[in-house]
Formats: sequence, structure tokens, C-alpha cells
Amino acid sequence: MKLFAKKLIAVLALVPGLAFAAEGGIPLDRAPDRNDMASLQNGAKIFVNYCLNCHAAASMRYNRLRDLGLSEDQIRDNLLFSADKVGDMMTTAMRPKDAAAWFGAVPPDLSVIARAKASPAGSGADYLYTYLRSFYQDETRPTGWNNMVVPNVAMPHAMWQQQGIRTAKFAEEADPHEPGKMVQKFAGYEQVSPGTMSEQEFNAATADLVAYMVWMAEPAQATRKKLGVIVLLFLSIFVFLTWRLNESYWKEVK
Repeated sequence: MKLFAKKLIAVLALVPGLAFAAEGGIPLDRAPDRNDMASLQNGAKIFVNYCLNCHAAASMRYNRLRDLGLSEDQIRDNLLFSADKVGDMMTTAMRPKDAAAWFGAVPPDLSVIARAKASPAGSGADYLYTYLRSFYQDETRPTGWNNMVVPNVAMPHAMWQQQGIRTAKFAEEADPHEPGKMVQKFAGYEQVSPGTMSEQEFNAATADLVAYMVWMAEPAQATRKKLGVIVLLFLSIFVFLTWRLNESYWKEVK
């Protein structure tokens, strides 16, 4: 019985790593820290223009973007494409049945995707930042695109015009686990045609988009952290006063 329990614990300990390995074989890049209002506003614009066409963020209302310094008029004039009112949820007009027919799967809701994709390999931001920059042209796929983080992904490359068209290069190497067997290993990308953005500009735009998705997963995060600091300061002062009061009560006791 003890031996079985030890084996079970060992298997469960390997599950997170196995889950990540099943999605891809490249390490995750560190997502830049871009939490200024300008970056978040640009990320919101990119999200509405390129993500909301297929994906929904049904837990998020457009008017919550006021927390990013946008007025209701700015939201209505520049970001309100798939809803009628500023107070509406961020939904998509695409029907799930059509999405399943076109892509083979219904695109997931992105409300908390930045939190859902956190793993031992990296944060959710790291995952999204690497994934969105890892598309390459693959004529064998129904959409014409593939991804190094999620092989055989059903999603097309929504920002291919900005990044340009590129292919993936693979090299044959000996399998360290099976002598005599050769395996294909990723060896980088080859740019076929340039995009409207340089590599640095595309990386910056992707970082803005990821920063917005992280913010969207918990819009009250900044407020929560500020309140946490205030509460800790209050408790520190309260503990100090309690300690001094205790000293005063017991100073005459021998």
C-alpha cells in the first residue's frame, strides 16, 4: 500500500510538466512588464481589433475600460464594434456552431486566459507572449498556419500582416533517448516576406496586448495591492499600539 502511494505521488508530481510538454517543445520567453496606461490602452485596441472577431471576453464590460483612462466617448467611438452599449459585455458575433465548423473547435473565452495558462514553465503572460509570436506558415494546416507553442493549432495567425510571413526551420538530430533514431528539432524561423511592423515593433505590440489581457483577467489587481499595503500598515500600527498598551498595563506588576 505504501509503495502504491509513493508511485501515485510521483505520477501526480509529473502531471504539470507533462501537460506543458504536450503543448509544445520550445521554452517560454519572459513577457516584458508593461503596465503603464499607454501600453494598456494600446493593448485594449489591439484586443478589440484582432481578438474579439473570434474570441469573446464575456466576463468583461466595455465600460470597465474607463479604469484605463478612457472616456465613454472614446470607448464608443474607437472600441465598440461588437456591442451596442458601453455597458455591454465583450462578446463576439460569431456563432459557436460556425466557429466549430470553420476552425474545428470553438475559440475559448479570453476573460481569464492570462491566469489559466500559468504553469511551472512560466506565467500566463509568458505563455501568451511566446504563443502570439510563434506562428509560422504551414501549408499542411487547414488555416495555412501552425504554432511552435501549440503544434497543429486550429487558430490562424490574426496579426500575420503586422509580423509578416515566415516559415519554421527544423534540423535532424540524434534522439538522446533512443540511439540510432533521428528527431526533428526546431532551429528557428525564416522570414519569407516582411510585415508592416519591424520585429521590435511587433514584439512591443504583442507585449501591450498581453499586458492588457493580464489586466483584464483581474482589473481590480492594482486596487487590491494598494488595499493590501494599507491593511498591512494598519495592522503594524495596531500591533505596535497593543504592545505598548500591554507594557503600560503590566509595568506595576512585580
